[in-house]
Amino acid sequence: MVLNESDPSEKVRKTRQFVAAWQAGKFTKIGTAQPPSRPKQPTKPDLISPKDMPRRRPTGRIGRFAFVHAIAHIEFNAIDLAWDIIARFTGETLPREFYDDWSQVALDEAEHFDLLVGRMADFEGAYGDLPAHDGLWDAAITTGDDLLARLAIVPMILEARGLDTTPAAVTRLRQAGDIETAKILERIAAEEIPHVSAGVRWFEYLCHQRDIDPVTTFHHLVETRFGGTPKPPFNQDARTQAGMASEYYRRYQHT
Repeated sequence: MVLNESDPSEKVRKTRQFVAAWQAGKFTKIGTAQPPSRPKQPTKPDLISPKDMPRRRPTGRIGRFAFVHAIAHIEFNAIDLAWDIIARFTGETLPREFYDDWSQVALDEAEHFDLLVGRMADFEGAYGDLPAHDGLWDAAITTGDDLLARLAIVPMILEARGLDTTPAAVTRLRQAGDIETAKILERIAAEEIPHVSAGVRWFEYLCHQRDIDPVTTFHHLVETRFGGTPKPPFNQDARTQAGMASEYYRRYQHT
C-alpha cells in the first residue's frame, strides 16, 4: 500500500504502478486493505507546527528553494490524501468513476512532486533539507469519519486555495527570472483544476444521495470542521472551470 511507504521516490513509483494496474482493470475489489491512521513518513523533513514555519517568498536562490520545498511537501501529502480517500471511506456506495477520479489525482500529485524534486536538485538541494508542517494531514484526521467532510475541506477548500494563490506566485517567479519554476507551477495549477472539480462533483453527488443542500452543507462543514474560513481573494475563473459555484465561497469574500 502506498500509504505504508515512507520513501518518497518509492511512493511515487508505487503510485504509478498501482494507477496503471487500476486503469488496466487488474484491480476489481475496493476496500480490502485497512488504511493507517497516519501514513508512514520519511525521516526528513522535520515536522513542526505551522505557526513556527518561516514565511517563504520566491525571491533569491535560497528563497526560491525554500518555496519549492514547501510546495513539494504539499504535493507529497496530497499523494497520501488521494490514496486515503480511496481506502478509507469504503462504507459509502460509490461508482467506479469515483475511484477513477481519485487514482488519477494520486498520479497527478506524484508527478507534481517528482517535478519539484527535480527542480530542487537544480538548486542543489533535496526534499527534507528544510522543516515542514503537518497541517494537511491534520485536515485528514479531522475529516476521517465522513467522506462529505473530507471532500469539503481538502479539495474544495485546501486545494482550491492553490488555485487562488498560484497566479501571484507565478508572476513573482517570472519577475525574478525563474522561468523554470514558474512553468512547473503553471502546469500544477492547470492540473489542480480537475482535482477541485472532482471534489465538487462528488460532494454534490453525496449531497444528492443524502437529500441535503450542497451549499448550506458546505458552509456548515466550514464552520464545524475547518477551524477557520476560506481566505480571499478567490480565483473565480479557475474555480468556475472547476465547477465550483460562487455561492460556495461568496460569503467569505470580505473575511
